[in-house]
Amino acid sequence: MALLLKNAHVIDPQVGLNEVCEILIRDGKIVEVGHDLNLEKGVERDLGGKVVVPGLVDIHVHLRDPGQEYKEDIETGTRAAAHGGFTDVCCMPNTNPIIDTGAVVEYVRSKAARVGKCRVHVSGACTKGEKGEALSEMGDMVAHGAVMFTDDGRGVQDAGMMRRVMDYAVQFGKAVSSHCQDEGLVGSGQINEGAVSTRLGLLGWPSAGEEIQISRDIEISALTGCRLHIQHLSTAHGLDLVRRGKSDGVEVTCEVTPHHMFLTEESIAEDYDTRFKVNPPLRSAEDAEAVIAGVVDGTVDCIVTDHAPHADHEKAREFELAPFGMTGIETSVGLVVSNLVNTGKISWERMVELMSVNPRRIIGIERVAIEPGCRADLTVIDPDLKWTVTEDDFESYAKNSGFLGWELTGRATDVYVGGYATMQDGVITDEPIHL
Repeated sequence: MALLLKNAHVIDPQVGLNEVCEILIRDGKIVEVGHDLNLEKGVERDLGGKVVVPGLVDIHVHLRDPGQEYKEDIETGTRAAAHGGFTDVCCMPNTNPIIDTGAVVEYVRSKAARVGKCRVHVSGACTKGEKGEALSEMGDMVAHGAVMFTDDGRGVQDAGMMRRVMDYAVQFGKAVSSHCQDEGLVGSGQINEGAVSTRLGLLGWPSAGEEIQISRDIEISALTGCRLHIQHLSTAHGLDLVRRGKSDGVEVTCEVTPHHMFLTEESIAEDYDTRFKVNPPLRSAEDAEAVIAGVVDGTVDCIVTDHAPHADHEKAREFELAPFGMTGIETSVGLVVSNLVNTGKISWERMVELMSVNPRRIIGIERVAIEPGCRADLTVIDPDLKWTVTEDDFESYAKNSGFLGWELTGRATDVYVGGYATMQDGVITDEPIHL
């Protein structure tokens, strides 16, 4: 198939591109980038007024498949990803069964190849059953395509076990992604420990319960030489620890979520709305400001969603019984463009680094740039499109978004995976992905 994208504002800091030009695509690859390009036979699309960037990647997504398909499955999760503007996602292993063997990795990848609307990369568990007691089948998972290791949802509690995980991961050239939660400190904590938890009578979750493991894992990374990625960082001090680790030469990266940037503990009111119950919890306004500052100054390496779909009946329970997590993959682009790009806090180039370039580097997948010879995985964004977040607009099964009712400016309208549209003019297509 041949495709010519015309009149788009093309932005890619990897190749120094920031101009209105045209992109010629043939057989899944970018053939030419320039002006006054001709296409004798194929599809032409006029993208005037829109921005085209290398396909966006979310390296922290819960697809809930296998075993929890009533919340989400690979088909609906990847439809939601495409609807949100993503060409690639990396799914977490806390499914049922846990993704801790090559067989389960193979199941996810093969199903995604059949029904997926974006590329799906798989994180394998660090330990069997995410119990923190014995190593998972790490080598077997790598052989079947696992790109990273994490016990996301719990985190590895024992420092000796975390060292063993990193000792093995470094041999395979893979990063360990750390869910930093000291269960001895966090206990049954529900929300950030402070004035709001006291006022609402909910058990507090201290920042130290996250920060102690950030510090520990940075030290273990330095000891083993294994690349470390800190998941869903949420505190100012945690960011300082990462900043210090980077300055000391440790190979540590970190991610943040839109909800930890744009929501705070004050979002949780006397109605005890469980949409705002997330792990780690929404922190103070000062923490949120520090996290945004880290995005601006380059300390933060990528923005992820931690897309965590749950069924309505689960989130309808009492606050202390409801599961942690909110959806986010369909609102991320709009939130980032509205609150960071359009406000001038970050440039489009920085957004591309945070949501395309760096995520690929962290999980070690193929580089995608807007230059001849590269794979035609592209995201098209209308920076001026005004829209309201509503349940009816979601492709995800789940509706547990903390941003319902928000009015945003900026949204992905088209997504190309291997040169084929998986979303066109805001509508998911029937086009299969071509791997």
